[in-house]
Amino acid sequence: MGLSEDIKQKKFRSEYSKALINILYTNSWLHEHLLRLFRDYGLTEPQYNVLRILRGQYPNACTINLIISRMLDRMSNASRIVDKLEKKGLVKRSQSEFDRRAVDVIITQKGLDLLAELDEPMAIWEDNLTGLTVTEATQLNDLLDKLRTSHSDD
Repeated sequence: MGLSEDIKQKKFRSEYSKALINILYTNSWLHEHLLRLFRDYGLTEPQYNVLRILRGQYPNACTINLIISRMLDRMSNASRIVDKLEKKGLVKRSQSEFDRRAVDVIITQKGLDLLAELDEPMAIWEDNLTGLTVTEATQLNDLLDKLRTSHSDD
C-alpha cells in the first residue's frame, strides 16, 4: 500500500508536503515495530540507542554530554535513561578522573551480553526491509542526508 491508502488521504498540497508526511508516517511505523522488538528485552528505543553508543566506545567510558551528542533523539533525557539502565545493571557510573564535575558511564558485561543477544533479532528485522534494493537504500540514505543538510540552520 502507498501513503494515500495508508492514511486515507487522496490529495496533498504538494509532493514536498506528501514527502514530509510520508517521512513522519514511516518514522512512526518504524518506531512501532522497534518498540515491539525491544519490549521483549525490557528496553526502550532510547535505552537501546544509549547502549549501542556505549558499546561503540567500549572499553572506554563516555560522559553524558558525549552520549547526548550521539543520540538519535536529542530530546531524550540522557541522564534519566542512564539512571534506568544503571538500575537494570546494564551500565555503571563513576566520577570522571579528569573532570570532577563530569560523570563517566560505561556499559557493563550484562549490557554487552544483552546487546549481543539483540544483534541477531535486529539483523533479521533489518534484513526484512527487503522492499528496497541496496542501491535504493543507498539512494534513500543520500536523499535523507541531502534533506537534513538543506536545513542545517536548525
